[in-house]
Amino acid sequence: MNKITVLGSLNVDTTFRITRFPNPGETVQVHEKANAAGGKGANQAVAAARSGAKTSFIGQVGNDGAGKFMLHSLENDNINDSYVTTSETTGTGTANIMLDQNGQNCILVYGGANQTLTVSDVKKAEPIIKSSDFIVAQFETPQDAAIAAFKIAKDNGVTTVLNPAPAPSKSIDAELLRLTDLITPNELESASITGIKIDDNDSMIATANKFSSLGVDNVIITIGDKGAFYSTKSNNALMPAFKVKAVDTTAAGDTFIGALVSQLKTDFSNIETAVTFAQHASSLTVQRLGAQPSIPTLDEILKVENNK
Repeated sequence: MNKITVLGSLNVDTTFRITRFPNPGETVQVHEKANAAGGKGANQAVAAARSGAKTSFIGQVGNDGAGKFMLHSLENDNINDSYVTTSETTGTGTANIMLDQNGQNCILVYGGANQTLTVSDVKKAEPIIKSSDFIVAQFETPQDAAIAAFKIAKDNGVTTVLNPAPAPSKSIDAELLRLTDLITPNELESASITGIKIDDNDSMIATANKFSSLGVDNVIITIGDKGAFYSTKSNNALMPAFKVKAVDTTAAGDTFIGALVSQLKTDFSNIETAVTFAQHASSLTVQRLGAQPSIPTLDEILKVENNK
């Protein structure tokens, strides 16, 4: 069983189901409204836990009902929340999700307490980081917090995974990239970092080489319904996606990452098997509504794998 620590965001998601996205200045009717636990970090932790990993979380909520709701949701999935701090001045993060009839979404995120997580908060979590196999971070919490966590990890032989999502509005700190063992962007995030648009195999190879020049030798790029491209020092390949009818793509990428690290060996020797497992997991997620409510369990993923 892999031991995973996730450093990341905790958001309460409000999803609005609509026929289509509004044009500027236009009002559209909402057909259904639902609230659920979310945030990229929390989603990835839940996916790892439900995929069989022993999972811990580093993050921050506000001293409010939403914060209590998020802590309760972590505990429901047996995620260690001992290192989730509470801000007395900033509210819990939220996300408003517009979901159209084709399963595509647009998301507005209020960072809230996620953005006030400090290096000091992270350093208090050193014991749990040191005991992990992997630590995962994203960009819904400050980069300096991720750097602090990755430094602790690297000093203790823990494998670091950076999911550069959402796409950074400013450049990624070069030190963070040098501390990263595996980077897991989607194709748009990858292009925003490397300047290389992914449209064929050559561009995938060029992207992997660019990441290597930035200090990251291992890359997995998710490319929507085309699948996932991986590159390590020893091999690279595009692994096709499984074809399913998407109802809601929310949390599909987060499910992929959480499921991936639940199975991946720290030397990446089983990367193809782990990617396939993660693709099965995310294929289940997109067939359901919501973020965390849509994330499958280990039994559900194995059932799909065994039926292929």
